[in-house]
Amino acid sequence: MTPAPVGGAAPPTVLAPGVSGDASAVPATPTLTAAPAAHVGDRTVHWRRRLAYTVMIIYAILMFTPFAWSIITSFKTLPDSVRLSVFPQPFTLGAWDYVFRTLNPSILRLFANSAGIALAITLSNLVLASLAGYAFARLRFPGREVLFLVVLATLMIPDQLRLVPVYLIMNALGLTRGPGQYLAVILVMAIMGTNIFLMRQYFLSIPRDIEEAARMDGAGFFTTFWRVMLPLATPALSAVAILQFQGSWNAYFWPLILLRDKDYFTVPLALGFFRTAGGFSTNYPPLMAVVVLATLPVFLLYVFFQRYFVEGIAASGVKG
Repeated sequence: MTPAPVGGAAPPTVLAPGVSGDASAVPATPTLTAAPAAHVGDRTVHWRRRLAYTVMIIYAILMFTPFAWSIITSFKTLPDSVRLSVFPQPFTLGAWDYVFRTLNPSILRLFANSAGIALAITLSNLVLASLAGYAFARLRFPGREVLFLVVLATLMIPDQLRLVPVYLIMNALGLTRGPGQYLAVILVMAIMGTNIFLMRQYFLSIPRDIEEAARMDGAGFFTTFWRVMLPLATPALSAVAILQFQGSWNAYFWPLILLRDKDYFTVPLALGFFRTAGGFSTNYPPLMAVVVLATLPVFLLYVFFQRYFVEGIAASGVKG
């Protein structure tokens, strides 16, 4: 054992084996200087991000080109509309004057027809799809899975196969004449299997704890659906509303079959008015003017409700 120091003197320094001399001669441990940190991560991430943005911008420009061409053509004359010129030569408002003054039925009547049918179909799909989606997602009843498979199977049946029976039923009900033509189109498109699927998927993504807490407070099935589940499904409802309004506004097949009187035509059907311009050529300038006007409602809908649309589509695919 090493004897304790006497009188509080400092203990002698013990040198390492093989080292002689005074302890002060022992070299101090060199201080290590930290080297500059190297760049961590993928150095090409910025270039790949720029490349992705470039590709998306180019794609967006390509998608916007037809709409821009429609706007330009609406200010051209008929002879100039068939030329590949960027600027109208000459610039004229004749097409727009024709659309607002000469078109029969008027453009306001066409827009009112389209808006009424599209809003009614959208509201019907929101109500029925939310109820059906909640039932398929949360309720337990015999044949639930089979019924849901039947709903999905309807997505594989083209409208052309249903044309004859649907028209015969509507004709027997007297809905192919007069204002009943509106109701015929609304009934045919009142509920879509795609909307039921989206709402079911979203309700499945909501935790069951929320629903069970409402049940413990004495809420029934409908109260739980109306006051708890439906407010939580706002993103999905917005997505369904946007998709269905767009589909109903642009619908062509069923309005063409069921709307027989010109006064009840929608905007897509009115595009056929410009098929000929006194001969065999399409009257492009007023046609493009109506196309631009018909695009505005859907465009504004996407601009103001884009966030809810993305949230609803993303959440609807979380759980199957």
